[in-house]
Amino acid sequence: MADKNINCSPEDRKNDEPDVKKRKIDSTRAGILLGYGNPLLDIQVVGTKEFLDKYELKDNNATLAEDKHKPMYDDMRATFKDLEYVPGGATLNSIKVAQWLLGTPKATAFFGCIKKDEYGKILEDKASEMGVDMKLQYTEKEPTGTCAVIVTGENRSLCAYLAAANLFTEDHLDDKDNWLAVENADFYYCAGFPLTVSPSTMLRLAKHSYDSGKTFCMNMSAPFLCQFFKAPMLELIPYVDVLLGNETEATTFSEQNDFGTSKISEIALKIADLPKEKKDKPRMVVITQGDQPVVVAYEGKIQEFPVIPIESKDIVDTNGAGDAFVGGFLSQYVQRKPLEECVRCGNYAANLVIQRSGCTVPDKPNFI
Repeated sequence: MADKNINCSPEDRKNDEPDVKKRKIDSTRAGILLGYGNPLLDIQVVGTKEFLDKYELKDNNATLAEDKHKPMYDDMRATFKDLEYVPGGATLNSIKVAQWLLGTPKATAFFGCIKKDEYGKILEDKASEMGVDMKLQYTEKEPTGTCAVIVTGENRSLCAYLAAANLFTEDHLDDKDNWLAVENADFYYCAGFPLTVSPSTMLRLAKHSYDSGKTFCMNMSAPFLCQFFKAPMLELIPYVDVLLGNETEATTFSEQNDFGTSKISEIALKIADLPKEKKDKPRMVVITQGDQPVVVAYEGKIQEFPVIPIESKDIVDTNGAGDAFVGGFLSQYVQRKPLEECVRCGNYAANLVIQRSGCTVPDKPNFI
């Protein structure tokens, strides 16, 4: 059970900096949550181990497409009959789920880069229909990014071809309307994947959040980011108020930063204790562990929250479960709900999504 005095959003904490005004947050208003990430159109198939082996992919893993993977997308269309197209990318998935739960039109906004092609139109239209304020950058240099989602049993393997998403540039924030969206938000969320694209954009949002007394949230997102993009990740960490991830990412982060432990609770505490610019605003670290309890480190304490039990026969696929958890968590976090409610809603969203194909949701939530 969560401590009743611990709130998800520490906006009520005393702010001793004279140049930062106390912010009164209206959690029902438009634009409260802004995400930046790589918009990708998921191309999902029920695949085989042989197909994974052909392209040297692993179960329950996420990777960026290399030259050897580029023929795979046409191969998927030729090999499998039933393909499903779902607007995605880790950040957009979470933002969509948060928007769905918040309900207020354009409560969320999203930055990313696409091409105005067929895939781009599908992605933008579907996300806009869900109520997300899509403030996209457009390019003609590359097609809209795609992500192969290959489901085998209860597992999924993701291979992202960033294409247009890889061409997002920080100057998109200089547009008057786009910067207004930045200023209008009180909460920011970035998956870790844009570290490969525009870490300067993430850092600019994070520093604005710090300067304005707001809240910046980030996800570790994939083990390879903790390994090969360690430097830009560590540059962001001092500005991160809430860091999320799963047990595999946390273990890799521990290994790469010489924590000397593989115990998730200890890793979470060590990450929470890393240097932080705003020292009077403790960092929260939230680690999911599949069917094991969610671990939260906050103010030097560990809390664990059980997930919703589910039988294997009810699991359709695990694609998007982590993104859905984040979306559910953030939907309550921006409303300054207690930690227990934030995790409970995250578990609700994840449990719902794994019983569906891809990171999709029904028309209306029934979270109570």
